[in-house]
Amino acid sequence: MLTHVIMLYLRCIKVNNRMYLPELCGRRDMSFLLSYVKSQYHVCRLFKSSSSIADKNRQHLDDYKKKKIHKKSLPEMHNHKIKNQEAKQKKQLLQSLSEKQTEQQTPLPSLPQPIPPSTIVPSSPSTPSAPTTPPIPIHIPYDIHWIFPRLLRPSGLWYIVSQITIFAVGLFSKIVLVLMNKTHVYNKQRLIDAIGKRPPGTPLVTVSNHYSCFDDPGLWGVLPMRYVCNTFKIRWSLAAHDICFTNIYHSLFFMYGKCIPIVRGSGVYQDAVDVCIQKLKLGEWVHVFPEGKVNMTKEEMRLKWGVGRIIYESPRVPIILPMWHEGMDDVLPNTEPYYLKFGKKVTLNVGKPIDMNDFIEDLKFRGVKETVARKLITDRIQDVFRKLRLETEELHRNRFL
Repeated sequence: MLTHVIMLYLRCIKVNNRMYLPELCGRRDMSFLLSYVKSQYHVCRLFKSSSSIADKNRQHLDDYKKKKIHKKSLPEMHNHKIKNQEAKQKKQLLQSLSEKQTEQQTPLPSLPQPIPPSTIVPSSPSTPSAPTTPPIPIHIPYDIHWIFPRLLRPSGLWYIVSQITIFAVGLFSKIVLVLMNKTHVYNKQRLIDAIGKRPPGTPLVTVSNHYSCFDDPGLWGVLPMRYVCNTFKIRWSLAAHDICFTNIYHSLFFMYGKCIPIVRGSGVYQDAVDVCIQKLKLGEWVHVFPEGKVNMTKEEMRLKWGVGRIIYESPRVPIILPMWHEGMDDVLPNTEPYYLKFGKKVTLNVGKPIDMNDFIEDLKFRGVKETVARKLITDRIQDVFRKLRLETEELHRNRFL
């Protein structure tokens, strides 16, 4: 109260449009002025107290709302993040499926030599299907990664040990197949010319059916000694990792025998296929069983596309020589006991070389996708196999008449 009175002395006061100067006011005016100031003071105080209470109530309400929101925000925000992540994953999955469907539905480019529809096998799928389940992990009983560098860059000692191994295995194969069994080879000169008389630097790829575990090296027993016992002339061959490379001793034996460990089920992009392409780049001979396994039921199987990649990605188009044989499963049956038999009839028919120079050049010129090119090359080999099989089966039956 005293502060308000002092403030009145410092300035003039206007009340009801009338100016009062506290220094010149009389007793009556002074008492009126004091009562006016007092009333204004109480009103001001009441207004301040009410406004402060309202502010406190408003602040309390805001704090309560913040606490309530804070309690609910954590789980709501967590659920919201989970929903956003699920939505993104669903969107990405739908996009990938739509892309695969569009790739499958895109028509193949026109080719100068179209494959007739009658040669397509109805039971086998013509186009790769989109994977619906995650790939099953492949069991590798023994680590084979140390083998590939030695196959790519063999040393002088490697060739010495390999020559000893190839000589022993080649001599054994010739004794079993030629001396102890009745083997007849049709068009043998085609195979000999392809091995020994092809131009320098020209790679060679031989393909054949796979009816017995003795197909390789047994079939090469029909070759002259200068080829079957020479590590610089004999083939490179693909061998199953879970059968031939199960321990250090087996791995060394088959490695020096010029066998490349292939992991069946790992697709066309693996180290074994890369090694085959590198050997073709050097102009060497690679033998492939396109069926991918021993065909114990002798049914017509869709050939694996790995052979298509080996031929397509070779820097120089190789000579492709198809072969078909009958009776090797009689020499070494696929049922127990696994013992070699003697006195059995074996027929080997060497087909004509498959000329794919213009075909592959046209595929590369048109910019055909690698997956499509591999399939088209493999289909052409399968067409030749189908005709060669019928011819060889007839030749083999005539030997029993």
